[in-house]
Amino acid sequence: MVKKENTDYRYVNDLRRLAYSQGKLVEQKKFLILLGVAAIFLVLVAVLVEQFVSLGSEQTFILVAAAIIGGYMALNIGANDVANNMGPAVGGKVITVGTAVLIAAVCESSGALLAGGDVVSTVSKGIISPGTDVSVTNFRYLMLSALLAAALWINLATFFNSPVSTTHSIVGGILGAGLTVAGLSIVNWGTMAAIAASWVISPVFGGIVAAFLLYIIQIKILNVKDKKNAAKTWVPILISLMAGAFTAYMALKGLKKIYKFSTNEVFIYTPVFMSIAYFLSKPFITNKVSSLENKKEDIYKLFHLPLLFGVALLCFAHGANDVANAVGPLAAIVSTLSEGGSVASKVSIPLWVMTIGAIGIALGLLLFGPKLINTVGQKITRLNAPRAYCVALSSAITVLIATTLGLPVSSTHIAIGAIFGIGFLREFLENPSKSNKSKSKRKLVRRNFLFSIAAAWIVTVPASATLAGSIYYLFSITAF
Repeated sequence: MVKKENTDYRYVNDLRRLAYSQGKLVEQKKFLILLGVAAIFLVLVAVLVEQFVSLGSEQTFILVAAAIIGGYMALNIGANDVANNMGPAVGGKVITVGTAVLIAAVCESSGALLAGGDVVSTVSKGIISPGTDVSVTNFRYLMLSALLAAALWINLATFFNSPVSTTHSIVGGILGAGLTVAGLSIVNWGTMAAIAASWVISPVFGGIVAAFLLYIIQIKILNVKDKKNAAKTWVPILISLMAGAFTAYMALKGLKKIYKFSTNEVFIYTPVFMSIAYFLSKPFITNKVSSLENKKEDIYKLFHLPLLFGVALLCFAHGANDVANAVGPLAAIVSTLSEGGSVASKVSIPLWVMTIGAIGIALGLLLFGPKLINTVGQKITRLNAPRAYCVALSSAITVLIATTLGLPVSSTHIAIGAIFGIGFLREFLENPSKSNKSKSKRKLVRRNFLFSIAAAWIVTVPASATLAGSIYYLFSITAF
């Protein structure tokens, strides 16, 4: 009898090992297919650029190389950065990963193509100031090195499930390549200091704002006895606040390259849209509440629709702003090939260049985005619809305040900081008081993600700078 039981046990273990190995094989095949699709995209970029752009052989080679690297960078932005906007909605069980990917892909590409603007700074927010000491050839390879280094670093971070700032990655790349080209004199150290300060300001402020919003929702709606009546009063106010924040956010960030809104216009439109949102949402919420029970889980449903609007607008604005991280250096190289070989402080972005960035971001999101969306939405701390709503609203409010104060901030750092802020507030509210030390404290934030993400943020600029400097050096000994 014992012998038969041992045989059965070994048989079950064999089946488990077989199922595990088959599952791993399926995952590997799927990953190879995704890599193949990405490779086809980059090959198509190279072929189309080579066919439709008429230049000398050396210039064509540089342009094709830049287009491929720009497409590669766009794929990585889609795979890594977009998760910060859509992750909380997925973690809050508002939408599935598939729906999130589709919404984000449409909004990101629309933002890039419709509001991406036709002019960008060639040196990414003035981090370097190339003067007469930097030749046109050196400038081209500087941009190539920076772009490739940033893309490689983001790819590595995505592989290790770490959301990092694409803006800081490209800034680090340009810094490292610039230092290799011309030394310390080329760097705008004031801008670098402001960017370094934003490493701390962005996540901390985003976390504080998100925690404050969630605390208001807790004490005014979720923790009161009559949750339904409280929701009728407060949810329209919160929707109105979101409408006002996103009106100003889109005016100052999302649509700034289509139309530059004046301060007076922003102050006029913001209360107008707040009022419209309030008076439209008031009867909607009242009607919705009547069909709900007086339970937290039912009240969560009231935040679904405003959250979807919020994350869609965040993705649109992200596409409009961060497409320059993918195609800005490419546009800078194009300008030196078509405008007499000069280095301009600002350049126009051709439509084909913008299209590479838009398609690359959407494709990178579709192919590789779900992994990091799950990480951001589910593995840092447990989210629900109100918590995810606070993350989205915090992102808009923090960017608005920073823009008003002239501070450079990272949307990635803000969103992740907001999620950590939510988690630490939950720990503070749900753990026993200090006087009751007999009970162990519940940890509602996964510390391993806190430390790994913080470490990735700290090393992003120096890592991408080191990579860019090394790549430029290799270019210098092989291409010059």
